[in-house]
Amino acid sequence: MKFFPVIWCGLKRKKARTILTLMSIVVAFLLYGYLSAVNTAFNMGVTVAGADRVVIRHKVSIIQLLPASYQARIERVNGVAKAAHMTWFGGIYQKPSNFFPQMPVVPADFFEVWPEFLLPEAQKQAWLRTRTGAIVGRRTAEKYGFKIGDRIPIQATIWRQKGGQTTWEFDLVGIYDGAEKNTDTTQLFFRYDYFDEARVQAKGSVGWYGARIQDPNQSALIAQAIDQEFANSPEETKTESEGAFVQGFAKQVGDVGAILAAILTAVFFTILLVVGNTMAQAVRERTEEIGVLKALGFTNTLVLWLVLAEALMLSFSGGIIGMGISWLLISRGDPTGGSLPNFFLPSHAFVSGFILMLALGAATGFLPAWRAMKLTVAEALRRG
Repeated sequence: MKFFPVIWCGLKRKKARTILTLMSIVVAFLLYGYLSAVNTAFNMGVTVAGADRVVIRHKVSIIQLLPASYQARIERVNGVAKAAHMTWFGGIYQKPSNFFPQMPVVPADFFEVWPEFLLPEAQKQAWLRTRTGAIVGRRTAEKYGFKIGDRIPIQATIWRQKGGQTTWEFDLVGIYDGAEKNTDTTQLFFRYDYFDEARVQAKGSVGWYGARIQDPNQSALIAQAIDQEFANSPEETKTESEGAFVQGFAKQVGDVGAILAAILTAVFFTILLVVGNTMAQAVRERTEEIGVLKALGFTNTLVLWLVLAEALMLSFSGGIIGMGISWLLISRGDPTGGSLPNFFLPSHAFVSGFILMLALGAATGFLPAWRAMKLTVAEALRRG
């Protein structure tokens, strides 16, 4: 700490330049934090996907349907403990901007395959008794003010009822919570038997199956056995890990991870040039001062560390401020009003941010520090 005044004097030598450089670093790390939260929201299902679950979908496309009769055959495959199905409903509540996922399921099977959805036993029994019953996640219930006993109208965009009616009404019998922080509590689930009886088209079909497997280490072999069961049938299957399935669903709107990585790479490359130029210019301006320090007894190694510490202090100051601002903004919640329900800054982003600060400081400060270290006293005083 006794060398801090020397470092501080170097930074405040050109205050305007230091402040502008610091602000560019702040903006870079603010953007990094915000985009990390966006990436987490888009991949929310991947991080909590069950290692002991696989998803069975149509071989051609996620949006193509499978027969409901496949469930019994999947459960007969060696290594499969239990299977359950879901189907994308795709309706809207009151107006197009009020969107949250809705899926028809078989309640008893659903909780066996996806135990991370926590519902009180009394509400679970009410769902089993109520044919038009539905349960909704805590986040969506709080957002729209849903309460148990409400009747929720959902305007269908895909599935019409008999007679051409497009509005489906569900009786809310339960509000579920998630076992993990990342568990999606925005969805609405209703009964498949009611859905299949009331819809006009594609009766007896489902969107995809989830299957719990007995040994996660055998998941590849079990997936192969499931697909072999339906080989050469009219609706062949593709079985994959739950994480891969969720990623495939997300990538229907684009490879978000690759897009964000490209943006951050461009931003940090630009900041690297800006900060590197700042440090190089600062060392050139202080050539004579460096010569004086060496004449007073400062070793080459100590001069190197003084210049490098200046770059690291600049990098960490801007990075911490930027990450702090992004955390405050992200803490206010989903900026889209519901499209990114699990919008938060994950803990690993702070660790990665710290590493980025260290790398940025080292990369921008090393070359100027090396040049300062190599300067002789005579050369430094002559240049000055």
